[in-house]
Amino acid sequence: MAAGRKANMRERYVVDGNTVRKEAWEQPAGRQERRQDPRRRMQLRRRQERALYMDLPYVVVLTIAAICALGICVNYLHMQSAMTKQMDGIETLEQKVETLKAENDALETRINTSVDLDYVYKVATEELGMVYAGKDQVVLYDNTESEYIRQNEDIPKQ
Repeated sequence: MAAGRKANMRERYVVDGNTVRKEAWEQPAGRQERRQDPRRRMQLRRRQERALYMDLPYVVVLTIAAICALGICVNYLHMQSAMTKQMDGIETLEQKVETLKAENDALETRINTSVDLDYVYKVATEELGMVYAGKDQVVLYDNTESEYIRQNEDIPKQ
């Protein structure tokens, strides 16, 4: 009887302070292990077989769902590929812009260093007869209406 009782009992360990005690519980009376009769087992097996049985409408719906999922995945991969290609194109164009800016800056520096201002002054004063303006020829005025000067505006008189 002790062996039969142990099969129907669960054990639980309880910690109380620094000691551990073993408590035994009996399973409720309704949950005792019982043998299933062969008729019940056959019913259970038939239900499981029916649950696993796939009829034509179920297969069609499942196939359509799988095709839709596959189409969505292929479309997603295609869009991802196109976006990656565009990002690579943008990166290439940005590199070209940077290269062109560097070339432009280098050319501008070369042009600025190639101009000899002493030579320009010499040609302007000696060959063309140009002279610096005198103090009485320079007129300064404040234009508070806009940030730039229009050519068709009259210069104010002093």
